[in-house]
Amino acid sequence: MVNSNADALGIIFPNSYDSLVPELVAERLMASIPFAGRYRMVDFVLSSMVNCGIGNVSIVVRKNYHSLMDHLGSGREWDLTRKSGGLHIFPPYSDKTVKIYNGRVEALASIVDFLRDQKEKYVVMADANIAVNFDFNALIDAHVESGADITIAYAQEPIPEVALQTSALRQEMYYTLSLEEDGRVKQLLINPQETGIQNFCLNIYIMDRELLIDCIEKAFMRGDIYFERDILARSLDTLNVRGFRFDGYIARICDMKSYFDENMRLLDEENLNALFSANPIYTKIRDDNPTRYINGSSAQNIMAADGCVIEGEVENSVLFRGVKIGKGAKVKNCVLMQDTVVEDGANLEYIVTDKDVTITAGKELRGTDSLPVYVAKYQIV
Repeated sequence: MVNSNADALGIIFPNSYDSLVPELVAERLMASIPFAGRYRMVDFVLSSMVNCGIGNVSIVVRKNYHSLMDHLGSGREWDLTRKSGGLHIFPPYSDKTVKIYNGRVEALASIVDFLRDQKEKYVVMADANIAVNFDFNALIDAHVESGADITIAYAQEPIPEVALQTSALRQEMYYTLSLEEDGRVKQLLINPQETGIQNFCLNIYIMDRELLIDCIEKAFMRGDIYFERDILARSLDTLNVRGFRFDGYIARICDMKSYFDENMRLLDEENLNALFSANPIYTKIRDDNPTRYINGSSAQNIMAADGCVIEGEVENSVLFRGVKIGKGAKVKNCVLMQDTVVEDGANLEYIVTDKDVTITAGKELRGTDSLPVYVAKYQIV
């Protein structure tokens, strides 16, 4: 693993976009949603920061953070157990200044004293609703070279259909950029309804630490809540705000359907390599045996994490750690989270199970490609 060498500290907001997947965040937050067999959503942006030498990372949580703290621990798997820098988790009320926040301005205002005490010149900020292998060094280099005050990462992609058709996403807000020819941001559009390819904001930002402190203090005194709407959008004429285009693989979680689809997309080896081949993605270690395929079992086009035991038939499915498929069971087009048990003779198609779910012998559950059925954590069907 690389050593800390970037002159930047990282801040991750793990509760952003929780409202998009209410089924999955009843007992957790967006950042700790399981993804891709053995990972959590936070692993991707956190690993990307560490791989680029950012060794001082803060996570400002709002609620439902116990599963995240259990997953991250002291940060050992990400080489963030350090005397200087390392991993900092700020739960509500962990300090007299840290409160339950509504928006990014209030979240940053609660740790502004911490920011003052740091030595790094730059701050990079990110949410945890996208799985991406992001090159933060390229972002930092582009920011320094352009002389920008703030740089915003974006990808050229269409706005997800769910954002255009429903109002759920607008509770959290999404953003697109309108750019000048030289890359300067001309407009920051909030919840636009345009179709086709857009400069879709990744909610990844970099700016000078002292400038961030100044902006947050002024915004907090005005009673502002949202960093993008209340600071960035109002500062386009006074600050040099620029865009940074990211062309790599992105898995964006917008609702339960997109969660299912993004997991299933990784069954395509091209997509899997695009997400994981650039730099390693680290996660919490669970020492377990490799997947066992019992005589008479059948597996076709699956992703199976360690600890799985397969006796039945599995096709086009993602199996997380410790999943057990009983004899005569049939699983097709499913995403089964950690320690799910499918007993003998059960038949599943287009199902998403949370952790520790049991599907009893002989049961049949069917969803559709457009509406996969979700089974909540600890349920016995």
